[in-house]
Amino acid sequence: MDSAYIQNIEEIKKKYKKRSQTREVWRRLKKNKMAILGIIILSIFILTAIFADYIADYKTEAIRMNARERLQEPSKEHWFGTDDLGRDIFARIVHGTRISLFVGTISVGIALSIGGTLGAISGYYGGKFDNIIMRTLDIILAVPSILLAITIVSSLGANIVNVMIAVGISNIPGFARVVRAAVLGVKDQEYIEAARAIGAKNHVIILKHVLPNCLAPIIVYSTLKVATAIMAAAGLSFIGLGVKPPTPEWGSMLSGGRAFIRDKMYIVLFPGLAIIATILSLNLLGDGLRDALDPRLK
Repeated sequence: MDSAYIQNIEEIKKKYKKRSQTREVWRRLKKNKMAILGIIILSIFILTAIFADYIADYKTEAIRMNARERLQEPSKEHWFGTDDLGRDIFARIVHGTRISLFVGTISVGIALSIGGTLGAISGYYGGKFDNIIMRTLDIILAVPSILLAITIVSSLGANIVNVMIAVGISNIPGFARVVRAAVLGVKDQEYIEAARAIGAKNHVIILKHVLPNCLAPIIVYSTLKVATAIMAAAGLSFIGLGVKPPTPEWGSMLSGGRAFIRDKMYIVLFPGLAIIATILSLNLLGDGLRDALDPRLK
């Protein structure tokens, strides 16, 4: 039989197998009502970030100061009220959604790319590579992640880029440990031995055979860590080491409104609820993905 024909048949089988696995994961995920709730809430925030410019004007509502409209209660004109500088809180939360999701996603991307690489090398090769990498990461883990992020931002300067770098670096050890544990669980499987037997190079085995079979725990951990990154970025902004005014960011909005928390509680209420809702949705989704991707729960 023609080898090209056989190869084509194998590719079709892999394609349909992948589809069936995806459908099975989605079928199990749909049964989890809390995970679906998380998807709905997160989708609302993602759509808000995408269409923020159409929902509220950035220059005239989110950053322009208006002394005549300062500290107004929620109304039809200003759904969430105005802050002490007369800026519309709803508009600032809408545009702050874009910044918070962007910072959280990029920070996790940085941590995953570096920590995942170190974890894969450590788990696959073992020996002295494992000892050097993991002991170095243990030293980083000895420092609380928020303190490490504060130190990095203080050294590099307070801006959105440095916040993403700081939060990303502080999460590298966690990703390295997760990926290392996943790699250790699959590196001695028969298909890995078969790949070595036919002469495949180590980096090819890691990229094409090891990491694709470690995606489940990585996806779940990444989803949960986006929530942690958003919280860390908001915390840095709250203490003045994150996004600088007048750029709207939920943490800086909380910091700016804490002086009015007794008389004008809505100034901190709505940014706080936005942070809570986003982190809750990501945690619900992460828990649902963990259950849906666990083969023992089929």
